[in-house]
Amino acid sequence: MSNASKRIPVTEERWKELNELKGAGETYDDLLAELIREHQRRQLAERVKEVREADSEELTSLDELSGPPRGGGPQVRRRTG
Repeated sequence: MSNASKRIPVTEERWKELNELKGAGETYDDLLAELIREHQRRQLAERVKEVREADSEELTSLDELSGPPRGGGPQVRRRTG
């Protein structure tokens, strides 16, 4: 982290809550970085959930994209020459 710092005004109540979350030897910068990572993970998990719950008609199955299974589908002749 650079030596530059910024002040973030918070209420006394919020400061106490942050202080309770902060571990021994942990800086407020460390705590905020952890809270931001957790928030980003929750956002990603929510997006994944939304995609999984999407109407199946809106999505194309990978099986449909890959074609028939090998050895079990119709034979394809390739032209030579």
